Amino acid sequence: MPRRVSALEATLAVLFVLMTVVSVTLITLMATGKAHTGPESFLIGLGRADCTGPPADIPLMGYAVPQQTAAGIHTRLYSRAFIIDDGRRRVVFVTADVGMISQRLRLEVLRALQLKYGDLYRQDNVVLSGTHTHSGPAGYFQYTLFMISCKGFMKESIEPLVNGIVKSIDIAHSSIRPGRIFRSRGELEDSSLNRSPHSYLNNPESERHRYKWNTDKQVLVLKFTNLEGDGIGMLSWFAVHAVSMNYTNRMVSSDNMGYASYLLEQDKNRGQLPGQGGFVAGFSSSNLGDVSPNTKGPHCMNTGLPCDYLNSSCPVGGTKQCGAFGPGADMFESTRIIGHSIYMKELYGTAVEEVTGVLHSAHQWVNMTDVTVQINATHTASTCKPALGHSFAAGTTDGGGDLNFTQGAVEGDPFWDGIRDALLGEPSNQSQACHHPKPILFNTGEMNWPLPWHPQIVDVQIITVGSVAVVAVPGEMTTMSGRRLREAVKQELQSEGAFRDSEVVIAGLSNIYTHYITTFEEYQVQRYEGASTIYGPHTLSAYLQKYRRLARAIAQDRVSELPVGPEPPFFTEKLFNLLPAPRIDRKPVNTSFGDVLQQVLPVYRPGDVVSVTFVAGNPRNSGDIRDKTFVTVEIHDNRTNTWEVVYTDASWETRFHWLKGSFQRSKATVDWFVPAAAPSGSYRIKHFGNFKEKKDVFKPYEGTSDVFTVTDSFYYQ
Repeated sequence: MPRRVSALEATLAVLFVLMTVVSVTLITLMATGKAHTGPESFLIGLGRADCTGPPADIPLMGYAVPQQTAAGIHTRLYSRAFIIDDGRRRVVFVTADVGMISQRLRLEVLRALQLKYGDLYRQDNVVLSGTHTHSGPAGYFQYTLFMISCKGFMKESIEPLVNGIVKSIDIAHSSIRPGRIFRSRGELEDSSLNRSPHSYLNNPESERHRYKWNTDKQVLVLKFTNLEGDGIGMLSWFAVHAVSMNYTNRMVSSDNMGYASYLLEQDKNRGQLPGQGGFVAGFSSSNLGDVSPNTKGPHCMNTGLPCDYLNSSCPVGGTKQCGAFGPGADMFESTRIIGHSIYMKELYGTAVEEVTGVLHSAHQWVNMTDVTVQINATHTASTCKPALGHSFAAGTTDGGGDLNFTQGAVEGDPFWDGIRDALLGEPSNQSQACHHPKPILFNTGEMNWPLPWHPQIVDVQIITVGSVAVVAVPGEMTTMSGRRLREAVKQELQSEGAFRDSEVVIAGLSNIYTHYITTFEEYQVQRYEGASTIYGPHTLSAYLQKYRRLARAIAQDRVSELPVGPEPPFFTEKLFNLLPAPRIDRKPVNTSFGDVLQQVLPVYRPGDVVSVTFVAGNPRNSGDIRDKTFVTVEIHDNRTNTWEVVYTDASWETRFHWLKGSFQRSKATVDWFVPAAAPSGSYRIKHFGNFKEKKDVFKPYEGTSDVFTVTDSFYYQ
């Protein structure tokens, strides 16, 4: 006879079903970002993904030095995504180890997100910002000036960036959970130098006297935790160029900002290889336009004497001999020192001021070639069609130009102007008058073959997280330009009373690249930054006007009334690539790919450098190298008789050099800088790659060094 179910059992069963339904519903809501999180918490998702492109042949983006092509890996490049949701709105901030975000890169990322997520991630709530490393692969621009200087538009360059950025957002999206945000502030005094102090001094004295320094020393840190208070990530902003790795470097590198991320992520993801682990640390660029990490200042490399103050040149050798150097003995040590300073772990640890409130995002596309600005009560002015001045070709003290151009040029040069006129055409009288006192070298706004040389349509965008406002700037703002913009946005946000104690931070190199943005006064001096302010002397005034409008719409909660603006172009024709495909790989007689050409020594001590050279293929023939490695350093585990990977090519302690030899024969040299804390034991180094056997046929290979010993002393038994 069947047992009768008691009333108590039936009640418990119903309660169990109800609780299950409620739990599943809550989990689903959390995953889709619609759950109510309470007044002191957000939904937070963090993600990091490899976005390293081909480390061979492709020009490195930043210095515009033709011979600076990729030839190995110093550190890998990563995209780090931060998603925040208040239950009503969602914002995404991405900081990527890239020179700058190009318009084409942003548009391709947004298209990929649209295909995956529909209208969840859009141009108004997604900010893409570059760390401004000058050691990442170029080739991801759609405008002619950049295609010429970077050997074209290359799918093999842009695809890893698009896929890496999207993957970091995917990971963040899938990890969304309730969490909290805390902020802290600090100052970093010894890691930056104004490289155009003469321009800075042209700003009004009364304005300069409001500030202690001629660069911004403040650091803003946002600390992300789960509801239990455990740290899950950090995002910070500091204004300094990522040029500790100079123009002689040919290895892909994330530079000082990337090293700061590396340090914090290695500290929080103990026991994990670089790029692994759940803690995500993003160090983002800010108003770094005139800010250098080369704190020893500019000196003539051939005499050791200080460079000319006004035009940063030397009596013998001109601007090319004038260079500024970092605090270290070489660029690697300077990168380490500056990166460690930016790391500022203590600011993360002391972040206790909670960020609460709601989210906002506002975005417009603007035609920056035709913005009317109010100069005073009776006069207006306008921005200009893009143009670069003579001092653009002089470069900076972080990397001077090769020709006889100097900074501070307010008059043209008949020789170079004649060449320009013959090859590219003379600038119109209208452009010359609009850009005055800039002597135009490249009148890019009037050059449209085969495609426009510079963009016209530019993104302006602000996102707010509680009282923190992130202003996404499409270029490199100078120190004083950034101060004026922060002040203007803060005034507008607080004008309606909805925002109090607002913290405004500038995210530089965001969404599209438009070179530099100086103040009107700095523009008159026409150093490199002024010559590279492409929309003319009133560029900053136009941006102040546009960002004020965005901030006002946020303060009044009327963002939906903002006009979208003219959409930017997405070119599908006339894009060109000047870099040929890699040829068939060849090897020396009686060798195989992966064979060791120069073997390791039997014994090393901490502090030594282990070096081994292999027969190699062109790294471009390895295709998509994301989440892979060309290098492993492995230690033998005597207990299990297995090899454990302890370092990869993403590790600070390794360097992967590729040497393109004659007759299509390549070599790969791996250096391992044995750290002081390396355990004693038996080690080996492995190299992985692919070689091109014939057209469209690629084969993998690997090579292994001899086993060697790391010990504290050479005297061992």
